[in-house]
Amino acid sequence: MKKIYSVLAVGLVGLLLLATTTRSTRNQYGFVIGTPGIKSINALTFGPDGVLFIGDGKSATVFAIDTKDAALVEKPNPIDIKNIDQKIAALLGTEVKNITIQDIAVNPKSKNVYCAVQHSDGTPVLLRIEGDKISAVSLDAIPFSTLALTNVPAEDAKDKRGESLRVAAISDMGYADGKVMVSGLSNQEFGSTFRSIPFPFTNAQDQASLEIYHAAHGKYETMAPIKTFTTTEIKGKKYLLASYTCTPLVLFPLDELKAGSHVKGRTVAEMGSGNQPLDIITLKKGNESFLIMANSSRPVFKVRYKNIEAYQGSLTTPVVENFATAGVDFVSLPLTNVIQLDKLDDTRMILLQRRSNGNLDLWTSNDWLL
Repeated sequence: MKKIYSVLAVGLVGLLLLATTTRSTRNQYGFVIGTPGIKSINALTFGPDGVLFIGDGKSATVFAIDTKDAALVEKPNPIDIKNIDQKIAALLGTEVKNITIQDIAVNPKSKNVYCAVQHSDGTPVLLRIEGDKISAVSLDAIPFSTLALTNVPAEDAKDKRGESLRVAAISDMGYADGKVMVSGLSNQEFGSTFRSIPFPFTNAQDQASLEIYHAAHGKYETMAPIKTFTTTEIKGKKYLLASYTCTPLVLFPLDELKAGSHVKGRTVAEMGSGNQPLDIITLKKGNESFLIMANSSRPVFKVRYKNIEAYQGSLTTPVVENFATAGVDFVSLPLTNVIQLDKLDDTRMILLQRRSNGNLDLWTSNDWLL
């Protein structure tokens, strides 16, 4: 009997340690259990331990949720889901015309794909894709934390086209070095804004205003928000690498993006007007790194980082001819109508692509694309 008691005691201690570890992991991020009042999902990005950050433009708020999906998968299997919009619509009990896929993000731990969907009735939905299985992620009674952005456009603010400026408070998000990075608009004199937010959340949110020379427009701009960005290191210095509508590619030194600062970026490429960049990621092949960019009206672009590093100039004169390019060289990959993409591992990406036959497919690239 003593042996049985000993085993039971050891088992109980193990369970208590496991429970304590689980609680500690959640508590270190300041999570509470509840239902976050998410009104929209503009952007998704992952942080540590399977923590998913959700950018809600309507409420100008960043949410952090514990997905409880942090088991490490080192060699993920490829995904190939055809007509994913039809499958999502069926899951939600509606028609394809009533849903919009807003963003996708790959969990760097589990390699599962998370998908933000907006229903035409205004309801945001978060989905998890494991292999060929699509399931809804419950947002009821979950561990989460939240941070409301400051100096955001008013709820009723409109641009010249009558479109909401509040939604543009969050245009893209990323996570690096313990901070959530948020691009978008503010209500300040120089509207284009980059926020750096320590995680776990406190009241801190460093806000810098941005200025670029947009060669395709032939002028300096401070009101256009970054559309998509990533971070990179060039000669030992860390940079924000961003692109805007009409596709200028711009470098900002991260150490200059401090609270209250106004930072002029260095435009290193004009990649063609009449286009909107949709997603930027970094992939590797051997010892070489590549910038991969999805576009609304162009094929997917590939840029060698060594070309960015070698380019010492800055575009400060107009490049106004239709579709004209300048600066850092890039190539177009044989991929068109890619709506979203994210990094799966060093050499592969997940793509949401409208095929030539009209199908909307989610699939995994091969490293031959590099």
